[in-house]
This record gives sequence, structure tokens and C-alpha cells, in this order.
Amino acid sequence: MLTRRFARTARQDGLTSALGKAGRYLVRRMRGHGSSALARAPEVPPNTGAHYLSSVWQDLAQHNAFHIHAAPATLQRRRQIALIGDLNLPQCRKYRVEQLAHFWQGRGVEFTYAHYEDIPRAASIMQQATHLFEYRLKCTDVTQMLRYEARRLRLPILYDLDDPLFSVSAYATYGNMNAVDPALKSHFVNEAPKYLDMMNGADALSVSTPGMIAHAALYSPRPVYLRRNFADGQTLDQGANAMNAEQIEDGRFRVAFASGSQGHEADLEEIIKELSTFVLADPERRLMVMGHVDPKALPGELNGQIERYRFSDYGQYLATLAQADCAVMPLGEDAFNGCKSAVRVLDAAAVGVPSVVGTVGDLAAVVRHGETGLIAQKPSDWGGALEMLANARSQTRQMGLAARKDVETRWSGHAEPHIIAPELIRWVEG
Repeated sequence: MLTRRFARTARQDGLTSALGKAGRYLVRRMRGHGSSALARAPEVPPNTGAHYLSSVWQDLAQHNAFHIHAAPATLQRRRQIALIGDLNLPQCRKYRVEQLAHFWQGRGVEFTYAHYEDIPRAASIMQQATHLFEYRLKCTDVTQMLRYEARRLRLPILYDLDDPLFSVSAYATYGNMNAVDPALKSHFVNEAPKYLDMMNGADALSVSTPGMIAHAALYSPRPVYLRRNFADGQTLDQGANAMNAEQIEDGRFRVAFASGSQGHEADLEEIIKELSTFVLADPERRLMVMGHVDPKALPGELNGQIERYRFSDYGQYLATLAQADCAVMPLGEDAFNGCKSAVRVLDAAAVGVPSVVGTVGDLAAVVRHGETGLIAQKPSDWGGALEMLANARSQTRQMGLAARKDVETRWSGHAEPHIIAPELIRWVEG
């Protein structure tokens, strides 16, 4: 009956209308609305989400309506992306989900997203989609159910990731893991195969840095596309507000170090000797420590010249960062850090603060040495770089303004090859 109704609608109203009605019917069925000649499946407890679609699938199959015989993307020019991901981490959601939505919507592509544990919404947004993006998902009963539905709908699947969560070799050598409980490190290692399973079940991958491309290629035969993080409208607007706000004018030279999560003391250790020597050389110099940093990781003699700030919301973080004269972003040399993106450089540039970075990760790609910041080629370079900035305050300020202009013109959400691979755009729009 359902098949005949679909065929009749396609003949009378066109295929697009028929597909739309079929999708709306399925959404109603998933929500428990609509009648069926079949006996209803037993009620499933709410905590067994992996069975959410089971009765719907049986209903469709027994009405000879389970299979979609042509992929939606081949039947219509319209493009609609459904993204299902782990949206728990605010920074990850901002850079890999929300700004991606703005990017694609700006190109006329509809974009909706859902947290993977919001199963009704996740299942619903796939019904009208032409493509599925999965973000930061590992293999579970729920994610496999959602993946199965995507395959039933013949949606091409892109898997996106911005950390090498799939990599045992990256976790086992990650210096920052030394700061966490060994049981937690073992947990991350044990979870890695679950992320790899999801990656290799997709049709293509997108990652945030060239380092991630190289590392993912060690684990997956899937094509890997670059989609760097960039400064979105929120970042630029809030950065401008922070720059225009009243600044501290006490003549002190402030160096900011920000840590958004635990364990970055290992990164700070890379430059702590050079950094301490620089700060202690002048009583008017200050180290701004922002976020999660164990006080025991800092030399005691620095205590009188440290300013500590806790992270609150993103706007307050930028307002605090704007009080700095420069920001330092060291990274220990290991496989995990080699995949790191330049989001902290983008944040500093958004408030007109130049960054001093090393050569690990993707940070140096965003800095034009001597123009928008400085690149330290080796640990001993950090002290000289800071002295250069402190002894030329006017030039340092101009460098920060140049970094702001660079982030507006080069590192915002333009469809340029250094931001997003042309192949990825063709994968969606072609």
C-alpha cells in the first residue's frame, strides 16, 4: 500500500514531492503518530535508545517501503546536510559544528545538526537530508543504529574529527597524558578503536590540520579532506568589542598563556625556563595564566609576577586576553600535538594580540613571522622573541593589529583552499 501511494504521488506531483511526503511520514512514525495495520512492537524503555528505529524499520519493511532506490543527492539539485555529533564540548561545537553551519548556509546549502543522544531529532533531520556529517562519534549501539538509517536512506557519509581520538600511538606518546590519572589514559587508549570503526565506516573524512591528514592516513584508507578551523562572525565581533573596551594602562608588559583543559603543563614546560628568565628580568613584566594550570608547574619565584584568571564564557575569555601584549603557545613535540589546530592563535588575533608559537602543530601556518607574530624555531628562541616584543612596544601593537586584519581577510570563513579543500566542496555540491 505504501509503495503504491508513493508511486502515485511521484506520478502526480513529482519525485521531490513524493520523497518529501515519505520523509514526513517516517518522522511521524518515529514519533509514534500515524496508524499501522501491524501489531505495535512492545514499548521500549527510554534508556534503550539503540532500538528507537526498530519498529519503524519493521513497519516499512513489511509494507515493501524499506529501501530507497536512488540517493537523494542524485535526484535533486537541492543540498541539505544533517550533522550528528558529540556536541558536549563548547569549543568543539563552536569550531566544528556551528561555524560549519554558517559556512554551508552561506553557500545556499541547508544545514541542521543534532547531538547524537537526542535520538528523535538525530533520526528526524536525516529524513530530508542529502548528506550526513558525523562529528566526533565513536562506535556504540546508538551511533550504529543512526548510521544504519543513513545507509537505508542512501546518504553519503562524511566523518569529521579535530583530534586523533582514533590513535593509540598518539595517546601512548602524548606528553599531556602524564598529568592525568593512568586509568584515564588507559580509557582513552581503549576507546580509540571505537572511533576508528566509525571513521572507516564513512565514505570520506574531514580533519582540521595537515598533521591530522597525515596521521589519519596511517589508520584509514578513506579519502581525507582538510577543513581548518577559522574565525567566525562571533569571534570577530566579540574580539572587536574586547579591543574597544577599556584597557589596563599601567605600563606593564603582559604575556598570556591560556589552557582550556588539564595537562597543558607539559607544553608550558617546553619554554618555562626561557619564559621565567624573561619575566623575572623586569619587575614590570607579568605572566597572565588563563584557565587550567597547576600552580605547582610554575616556579615559586614567579609568584609575585603572575596574574591568574579563570575561564568563564568565551566573551570574557577574549576580554581578558585583550589585556595582554602578546600570547605564547608552546606545544611539546609528539604525534597528538602534531595534529593541533591554531584556534588559540585565531583567538589572540581576534583581539589584536600577536602570538609567539613554535613549529609543532598547525599554529605557525597562521602566523606571518615578524608581521603578525613570531615563530620560535627552537626552545632557546622563545626568550629572544619575547625580549624583541617587550623592547618595541609600538611595533608589537602594530603586529597585533596586523594579526587582526589577517584573521579578518585570510582566516575567516571563506571557501579558500587553505580553509577548506575544494574536493570537499565538490563532494557536497557536485
